[in-house]
Amino acid sequence: MTRIHPVHSARALFEPVHIGAFQLDNRIVMAPLTRNRAGPGLVPGPFAVEYYMQRASAGMIIAEATQVSAQAQGYANTPGCYTDAQVHGWQKVTDAVHAEGGTIVVQLWHTGRVSHTSFQKDGQAPVGPSAIRAKTKTFVAGEGFVDVSMPRALRLDEIPGIVDDFRTASLRAIEAGFDGVEIHGAHGYLLDAFLRDGTNQRTDAYGGSIANRTKFLLEVTKSCADAIGADRLGVRISPVSTAGDSHDSHPQALFNHVVESLNPIGLSYLHVVEGDTGGARDNIAFDYSALRDRFDSAYMANNGYDCPMAVDAIASGRADLISFGRPFIANPDLVERLSKDAPLNKLMAQDTLYGGGAHGYTDYPTIKAVDIARQKNAKAPA
Repeated sequence: MTRIHPVHSARALFEPVHIGAFQLDNRIVMAPLTRNRAGPGLVPGPFAVEYYMQRASAGMIIAEATQVSAQAQGYANTPGCYTDAQVHGWQKVTDAVHAEGGTIVVQLWHTGRVSHTSFQKDGQAPVGPSAIRAKTKTFVAGEGFVDVSMPRALRLDEIPGIVDDFRTASLRAIEAGFDGVEIHGAHGYLLDAFLRDGTNQRTDAYGGSIANRTKFLLEVTKSCADAIGADRLGVRISPVSTAGDSHDSHPQALFNHVVESLNPIGLSYLHVVEGDTGGARDNIAFDYSALRDRFDSAYMANNGYDCPMAVDAIASGRADLISFGRPFIANPDLVERLSKDAPLNKLMAQDTLYGGGAHGYTDYPTIKAVDIARQKNAKAPA
């Protein structure tokens, strides 16, 4: 692996770059965004093809968090990548993005203790590193927002099966036409919960020391890398985010070790949520440059970036890629808008973000559509 050198150019954000197995048209990434619109069987919904195709100008699309198994589900109507129907549904999405010249990977997750018995087989308890209930909520159809359920601690003999679920789902993702995979190791979900001493109180080989708590994430990552190639694989982490009731007593030491351990695998990129997800970037003091210094492949930064911040981060070499979340919801042509310093669309009503149909999903206007509408209005008879 070779460190990607700083480009020292104000236009570099919008210029092509080679990252792992990916040749990207620009360094602007669409972050994974849960939209809760999967159909029966947790197959990508009827509007997903158009939604992702509209955003294919992103250097890379990271498709929404997607279950590796039925047990992995924690929210209503989130897609999977473990059945034939799900794979076929995703194939329509990837075909559409590729037809527009885009690159698309999928984020694979297991929600762990951030789940509810209604999503589990026979109403069983969700699983986590320890039997500690998360102080957070999920959405259950017919009930609305409810507290997540009390989890049970994963048995040692169950862990290899979940490692294999990630491996199998990564292979199925490539079968579905994705260019690669991102492992969700953030936001209090299963792999992140194993990392942290606030949620992991095990006394076996997966608990106690930082090295032990990192073991599960490393096993999953190595297994997926062996299956699809490390150059098609990324990992997302959120060192100080409190999402999913996530917390650790020494996050700097923990994530320094996590990144040092991931680095030899040869990943395509490391995706880092800087600060509190969707909130303050300085909620807890943390040295992100220490992670950057420990990782030889591409560093993807996320959370609260606007265009000037992104341009500066790329030009200075603090990051190689910048991922944008909610701006991509409201602006399918975000790359063009940022490049032209054009105004951004505002998000529609909150209730359009999660669940529903086309409204607030595929009906945000592009600059081109607005210009065409203006031209038609100008030509209309008085």
